[in-house]
Amino acid sequence: MVPFTERVVQIISEIPAGHVMTYGQVARAAGNPRGARQVVRVLHSMSAKHNLPWHRIINAQGGISTPSDRADKGNRQRDLLEAEGIVFADNGKIDLHCYRWFPEEEYI
Repeated sequence: MVPFTERVVQIISEIPAGHVMTYGQVARAAGNPRGARQVVRVLHSMSAKHNLPWHRIINAQGGISTPSDRADKGNRQRDLLEAEGIVFADNGKIDLHCYRWFPEEEYI
């Protein structure tokens, strides 16, 4: 694994239950502020292998990002987050001020 990918995996694996991070936030913490799409790639290709809590990564608006043909995955993500105590607003978004997690400064 390249260093950026290793950091992304480590950061995501350390997000505590009941908290979330955004794709861009993970990318910045891993050292590439413009690497949000790379975070998506890491989640897609390595979540199962590294047992990553993929459901704790959301978009910058506090919403779940899933393609329209994958609504089942979005529903599953919401169910997993709600099971951890995260509350969604009526607009389907998560209050980032309440649930966003910030990793230790050592990554940044």
